[in-house]
Amino acid sequence: MRLRNMSGNFLLAPIPESSSDYALHKDIKLAVLGSGNVGKSAMIVRFLTKRFIGDYEPNTGKLYSRTVHIEGDQLSLQIQDTPGCIQVQDDFVQVLDSLSRCVQWAEGFLLVYSITDYSSYQSIKPLYQHIRRLHPNSKTPIIIVGNKGDLLHARQVQTNDGIQLANELGSVFLEISTSENYEDVCDVFQHLCKEVSKLHNLNGEKRRSSLIPRPKSPNMQDLKRRFKQALSSKGKSSPSMG
Repeated sequence: MRLRNMSGNFLLAPIPESSSDYALHKDIKLAVLGSGNVGKSAMIVRFLTKRFIGDYEPNTGKLYSRTVHIEGDQLSLQIQDTPGCIQVQDDFVQVLDSLSRCVQWAEGFLLVYSITDYSSYQSIKPLYQHIRRLHPNSKTPIIIVGNKGDLLHARQVQTNDGIQLANELGSVFLEISTSENYEDVCDVFQHLCKEVSKLHNLNGEKRRSSLIPRPKSPNMQDLKRRFKQALSSKGKSSPSMG
């Protein structure tokens, strides 16, 4: 499938920019992408509040901000919800321009489909490829989520389909039920936060190593030679006793 940009009349929520390295290392910026009616908003609210809300107004791109604690670290978490702003048509997927701005902003991604909607599953691969084009660094974490795992009677996408797609793309895959299992939803977001934090730490080490020259390891032979020279020069400069 190919991606084609579309113009859209919605605006994603304003996104504040971090100005310091300290803030950069504490802020986690995530985006939740996928077709409409796959449960993106319900997943986010479930994670942040533990409550499940089944019905939502079609969203226009809400930004959720929370302070969370993960493995002892306090993180300022920002999660960008996105409208169902992709359409699968024949051999291409249409993507709204605003979605590309969201993808450029975010550092980690959840790609969500519903196991009851095969077309939502079909949109995951082109979405993944779109992210990789805007984030050429292959380390940018992306998790594929098959949602509505409790609706087995209406299943259109098999679990093995999700596993196979994730293996093909080199991504992580989880099948969950947002309505029935808070722990699974929590695990998805926490895993993504950890992966983004690892990326922050790696980039921070690279920045520090480029700014501060690493001291050379002392050479013992060189130290002995300098010590002998210092003793020799001291002996020569000492006044003779007469």
